[in-house]
Amino acid sequence: MLDKSFSPDGTETSLYALWEASGAFSAQPSSPATPYTIMIPPPNVTGTLHIGHALTMTLQDTLIRWRRMQGRDTLWQPGTDHAGIATQLVVERMLQKEGTSRQEMGRDAFVGRVWEWKAESGGGITKQLRRLGSSLDWKRERFTMDDGLSDAVKEVFVTLYREGLIYRDRRLVNWDPAFRSAISDLEVDNRESRGNLWYIRYPVEGIPGRTITVATTRPETMLGDMAVAVHPEDERFAELVGKNVILPLTGRRIPIVADEHSDPTKGSGAVKITPAHDFNDFEVGRRHKLDMPSVLDEEARITLAEIEGELCAEAGLADPAFVRTLEGMPRDAARKAMVAELERLEWLEKIEPHTNQVPHAERSGAVVEPRLTTQWYCDAKTLAGPAIEAVESGQIEFVPRQWENTFYAWMRDIQPWCISRQLWWGHRIPAWYGPDGQVFVAHDEADAATQARRHYGQDTVLTRDEDVLDTWFSSALWPFSTLGWPEKTADLARYYPTDVLVTGFDIIFFWVARMMMMGLHFMKDVPFRKVFIHGLVRDERGQKMSKSKGNGIDPLEMIDTYGADATRFCICALTGLGRDVKLGRKRVEEYRSFMTKIWNAARFCEMNGVAPVKGFSPASVQSPLGRWVLAELAQAVEDATKALESFRFDEYAATCYRFVWNCFCDWFLEFAKPVFGAGETAEAVEIRAVAAHVLGTILRLMQPVTPFMTDTLWQHFGFGAQGSLMSAPWPQPEHLDGAAQARDEMEWLIRFISAIRTVRSEMNVPPSRLAPVLLRDASPATVARAAKWSEAIGRMARVSEVLPLEGDMPQGAAQLVVDEATLVIPLAGIIDIAQERQRLEKECTKVDGEIAKVERKLGNADFVARAKPEVVVENRERLDAFMAERARLQAALARIA
Repeated sequence: MLDKSFSPDGTETSLYALWEASGAFSAQPSSPATPYTIMIPPPNVTGTLHIGHALTMTLQDTLIRWRRMQGRDTLWQPGTDHAGIATQLVVERMLQKEGTSRQEMGRDAFVGRVWEWKAESGGGITKQLRRLGSSLDWKRERFTMDDGLSDAVKEVFVTLYREGLIYRDRRLVNWDPAFRSAISDLEVDNRESRGNLWYIRYPVEGIPGRTITVATTRPETMLGDMAVAVHPEDERFAELVGKNVILPLTGRRIPIVADEHSDPTKGSGAVKITPAHDFNDFEVGRRHKLDMPSVLDEEARITLAEIEGELCAEAGLADPAFVRTLEGMPRDAARKAMVAELERLEWLEKIEPHTNQVPHAERSGAVVEPRLTTQWYCDAKTLAGPAIEAVESGQIEFVPRQWENTFYAWMRDIQPWCISRQLWWGHRIPAWYGPDGQVFVAHDEADAATQARRHYGQDTVLTRDEDVLDTWFSSALWPFSTLGWPEKTADLARYYPTDVLVTGFDIIFFWVARMMMMGLHFMKDVPFRKVFIHGLVRDERGQKMSKSKGNGIDPLEMIDTYGADATRFCICALTGLGRDVKLGRKRVEEYRSFMTKIWNAARFCEMNGVAPVKGFSPASVQSPLGRWVLAELAQAVEDATKALESFRFDEYAATCYRFVWNCFCDWFLEFAKPVFGAGETAEAVEIRAVAAHVLGTILRLMQPVTPFMTDTLWQHFGFGAQGSLMSAPWPQPEHLDGAAQARDEMEWLIRFISAIRTVRSEMNVPPSRLAPVLLRDASPATVARAAKWSEAIGRMARVSEVLPLEGDMPQGAAQLVVDEATLVIPLAGIIDIAQERQRLEKECTKVDGEIAKVERKLGNADFVARAKPEVVVENRERLDAFMAERARLQAALARIA
């Protein structure tokens, strides 16, 4: 006998271990089945399971388990990313606690220490994915710095270099001064910051007393100013274009240029141009062929190395001695000193409070600097062309389609991709330098030495590039490097291209697009056919989850508290196309109640002798109840399959929920109670067989999303051995001939009982008080049906009897229409009609007041403009709820009018 309740903590770990040990997750390369492949977005090896992981992994696992049941040869490729900055940070912090550093250890020893850490602690995220129930093919687990993947990285780098698509260039990058490395845009977190806008007067050369004022949030970079820009159509500065200003503090002469980058409506209308320290200024500098000296070093300290020779004394304007005191000073301290000096020299016009977005490095927390450095770049523009064409031609389809526009916007304006990082952990760039700086790109040092020998005519000492590759470079190869490329493996031929990529919109450019570029260039085919883009996980009010707000959700805690099945089902139920997932503990708790409902239904079946019947055929069922539930089941299977085919996870979950809770539990099992209690009648035997068939189909239908409980019940009822549900066939809709008559009869009965329940609830009729139901204008068929199902109506609707109305309408009766018949429910003597009418009217008045309040809010243009979008949405949802409640109350009043 089943326990009274399902115990996830006592079942999930052991059941998962059985699945994994049995090889149930493994791909079958020798199978004649059609492959179905999903590549996991490899989580960072340093990572822990967060709610975003839980979302994307649940969706992928649901697809994989569904396709596995459909008979496909499924490969869900697992693996982790070496996560250059994140991993290096973890190990450096460990070393700091030990009183040492990577610099003291040296590169080789440090890299060895990282590998040690990875072996000891780097598998945490994969253990947590198992807790979620993820059926990944763990035997194929890869790491982005495995030997095979490293070979792929070197092959791609060398090939692209020889094709002229990888090169070195001096450009601006996002620079993390704490790590002293370039970082990607995805590793930059823009935070709102309160600062100042400093207005500084720059004197115009040759026009005594004439100045031009620039407004800046970063006065410390003015040492590197190379021009002042004004808008070409700004008449205030028209006569100054082409003249020079004298840069305060340094005395350097810099030109006034006309450039549309300057916005006449902001600040003073004139902007300082510091090409080496601002991305927009860099472009202005290129357009006007300006020099680009750097005045901040790799640690964001003042450096005068590139401007020392241009410092000159100007009485009352510039003092080289003061500027030299700034050497080596941190940027914030330099800012204070420079502002004080400008104020002393009376070149500071004013200071205004100013709020702006300040970029911070996601990992170190340091303020990011735009920095002009020599880095390795990839010609993303050339590689992007085929990827754009693949989406335009339909070779790759985005779901939902609107994300194609985002893809196009990014790809058509793509910039060179900075692929080098100043780290020690990662794929070291396969480039060596000769004594004169000549570069030799090769697969290994021996190959580089051979190239150098040909170039110099003799053996030459080479120095390897110190930098490593951007993590996204190796992960861009994931769909084919994990399958053995550059070798032409059987796995590569079978499982590439993959079927679908499931990921969030935030990495469309960083990962999705780059996989397309690399896949098309090296494999000559797309890496996946479809890209399903899901939203972000937000809290129940639609706010972004964050530590500062304290509204985050730990999926492991949810699994511990409510079980993996409830957590997974909740995620599916809330994941709709094109919208974020509003998730809270309460929602997960609600779906745990659903799990409990299924378990209790299974226990009820078991207690009433329900067991699988070998050779059962739905077509043989004769009873209306059995034929109806089988018809509903067929529709549910059809709807669930269509939902999964179109990535409508919410509709799949809703279909399962509606059928199981409403149809199977609330109606079928309730109608079956007297049948089960009647002994071994022919109808009881049939209904037990139907119940077993439906229960088994429910377990198959829900296995992709709730694998633990369904597998437990599958084995307990004898549908199959433990662990075998995963490989059971996906149910097919079995539509019965002539089922329409049974559906018509049962749906009438459900409407009939539901209508009576509604009235009893609205009128606060106590459950213990039975009331008769009189039928007015009912057809003979309706009267006959009511008589046939009188026991069920009486038990489930708390009705004493159902009779045709004879004579006049009784006083104090509620009326409602079901099909052609009017149901008259005499309530006089059961409840106080006048009191109930008064209560309903009072509730209606209260709801009217609430409607008026919300309508006033939403009608206030100022409120709508100032309020956060989620607050406006919340108020609209409240208004809809109040309107629905008013309609319900008015309908109730009409029934007893």
